[in-house]
Parts: sequence; structure tokens; C-alpha cells
Amino acid sequence: MSLRECELSRLRCATHSPHNKQHKQRSALDALPPMLNDDRVLTFGQWVALNAISKRTGRRILDSGNGPIITQLSAKRIGITVGNNRRWQEARARS
Repeated sequence: MSLRECELSRLRCATHSPHNKQHKQRSALDALPPMLNDDRVLTFGQWVALNAISKRTGRRILDSGNGPIITQLSAKRIGITVGNNRRWQEARARS
């Protein structure tokens, strides 16, 4: 993301309500590079934004045991690699 794009993103954030969930999801997606390496670890917030789901739905998916393989980043932080997310999505695809 260029410096100009960062400034525009900050300006948009300042003019939008902090409670706007769609805006928060777009911001998390804006932080991702256009081409993602399969080994890149997405934060939980980036993962839910990438899949266009709420954080609550994301937690339900992971708690159900039917979600993607998670990476434990620290005692309280989790992430999902781009490759694991892709494989999870492919496994859920219908023919």
C-alpha cells in the first residue's frame, strides 16, 4: 500500500463510525497485499474479513471443529495461513 493510499485509508476511518462492521472488514482487507503467499499467517480479524463473515460466525466455525487449521501465534492469539484457508474453502465447495 502506498503512502497516499495509507493516508486516504486513515481519512476514511476518521470520517466513518467506529461501529461500522463493514468498514472494519474492508480495513482489514486493505492491509493485505494483493498476492498472498500460502505460508502467510492471517490474523483472526483478517481471516474473517477475507471470508466476509462476522467475528462471531468465525468463532462458531472454529469452535465447531469444521474450520480451517489454525496456527497458535501466542497464548491468546490465533491465525490462519492463507494455504489452510484456501484448502478449507476448497473442501466446502459444492459441485
